[in-house]
Amino acid sequence: MSVTGAPGGATVTTRIPARLDRLPWSRWHWMIVIGLGTVWILDGLEVTVVGNIASRLSEDGSGLAITDAQVTGIAAALYVAGACSGALVFGWLTDRFGRKKLFLITLAVYLAATALTAISFSAWWFFLFRFLTGFGIGGEYAAINSAIDELIPSKYRGRVDLIINGSFWLGAVAGSLLSVLALNTDIFPKDIGWRLTFALGVVLGLVILLVRRHVPESPRWMFIHGQDAAAEKLVDGVEEQVEEETGRPLPPAEQAITVRQRKSIGFGLIARTVFRSYPKRALLGLALFIGQAFLYNAVTFGFGSILVKFFDVSSGATGYYFAVIAFCNFMGPLLLGRLFDTVGRKPMIAGTYITSGVLLFVTAWLFESGSLTAATMTGCWCLVLFFASAGASSAYLTVSEIFPMETRAMAIAFFYAVGTAAGGITGPLVFADLTASGVPGDTALAFCIGAALMVVAGVVALFFAVAAEGKSLEDIATPLSAEEKEGAAPN
Repeated sequence: MSVTGAPGGATVTTRIPARLDRLPWSRWHWMIVIGLGTVWILDGLEVTVVGNIASRLSEDGSGLAITDAQVTGIAAALYVAGACSGALVFGWLTDRFGRKKLFLITLAVYLAATALTAISFSAWWFFLFRFLTGFGIGGEYAAINSAIDELIPSKYRGRVDLIINGSFWLGAVAGSLLSVLALNTDIFPKDIGWRLTFALGVVLGLVILLVRRHVPESPRWMFIHGQDAAAEKLVDGVEEQVEEETGRPLPPAEQAITVRQRKSIGFGLIARTVFRSYPKRALLGLALFIGQAFLYNAVTFGFGSILVKFFDVSSGATGYYFAVIAFCNFMGPLLLGRLFDTVGRKPMIAGTYITSGVLLFVTAWLFESGSLTAATMTGCWCLVLFFASAGASSAYLTVSEIFPMETRAMAIAFFYAVGTAAGGITGPLVFADLTASGVPGDTALAFCIGAALMVVAGVVALFFAVAAEGKSLEDIATPLSAEEKEGAAPN
C-alpha cells in the first residue's frame, strides 16, 4: 500500500479488493453469512406471520378491533412504506458511516418495534409499529447487501447473495408453521397466540445480534474513508486465518487500485452517477424491483384469504399450505444460485423472470376457469415462485454490484424503495380489494398484473443485464474515488 498527500484527501494505492476476491471459501466467510444473512429469516417470519394471522386478528376476542382487509391492506402497506423509508435513511447513513455500525443499529430498531407490536392494544398501535418494524428491516437490506458483496469473493458472490436473500423463505416456513401452533385455540387463547409469534421474532433477533457483533467492517469501505491502515490489518488477519485453515499459502494478489480518500458522497453526485453515467443499469434495477414486488404481492399478501374464500380452507390451516410454498421459494435460489455464477447473470436473470411470469399467467387462467383445488393451486404457486424467488433475489444482487462502491448502499436503498413502493404499497392496496371481492376473475386479474410486470422485467434484463459473474466489483463499476489502476502496488 502507498499513500501520498492530495488536496481533499490522501491518495491510497491498495490490493485489498484483489486480496479479498482471491480468498478460498473459509470459516470466516461462513461467519459473515450467518451473522448477516440470517436477518432475512426474520423478515420472512414477520411478513408471513402477519399474512397467516390476518383472519385470526379480525375475529372477535383477538384483542384488536381490526378487519382482515386492514391487516392485509393497510398494515401490509405501512410495513412496506416503513421498509422503503428505512432503506433510504439507513442507506445514506451506511455509505457515510460504514456497514457495521448501521447493520447493528437497524437490527436494534427491528427488535424494539417487533416487541412493541406484540403488545398491540388497538389498530393504530399495530399500524404504527408495523411501520417501524419495516423501517428497521428496510435499513437491513441496504447495509447488509452492501457488506455481503464487499466481503464475499467474486467467484462465489452470485450464489451466496441469492441464497442469503432467498433465506427469507426459511423464515416464511417457520412463520407458517408457527402460526399453525399459535392459532390453535386448544393451546393458546385467541388474544395471546398471535402475540407470541412476534415475541419469538424478538428472541431470534437477539441471538442474531450476538453473532453479528463479530462481523467486521467492510475493508473496501474502510480504505476509501481514511481507514486504510485498519483495513490492511483486518485483511492481514483474515489471510492468516485462511492460510492456517487450508495449510497452504495464498496466491499473490496482482491487481491494485488507487483511490483518493473521502469522507462522504453527496446525493447530487450519487444521482448523477446512477442516472447519467449508468442509465441502462438504472432502468434495469427499476424493472427488476417493480416486477418482483408486484408478483410477490399479487400472490403472498392475499394467499390466506384466497384459500379461505375460494377453497374453504380453515384459517388455522393456511399455514401448512404456505409452508410448502415458502419451502419451494427457498429451493429456487438454493438450486439455481450457482448457475448465476456459471451460466451467467444475463441468461439467468432474464430466464427466471420470464419463466415465472408465464407460469403465473397459466395459473391465473386455470384459477379463473375453476380447474384448481387448494392442493393444485398451491402446486402452481410453488412452481411459479421457485423461479420467481431466484429472480427476485438476483434483483438485490444486481443493484448491489453494478454501481460504484461509494453509492452501493444508497443504490440498493433507492431501487428497493422505488420498486417496492410501486409494487409493495400499491400492490397490497389493490390486491386486497381484488382478492376480497370473492370473484375469481378479480383475483386472476391480480395474478396477471404481477405476471405481466415480471415478463417485462425479464425482457429488460435480456438487453441491459450486466455480465458480472466472476468479476471484481471494481471492474464492474469503477469507484468514484479511483484515480488509476495499476498491475502491482507496493505492500
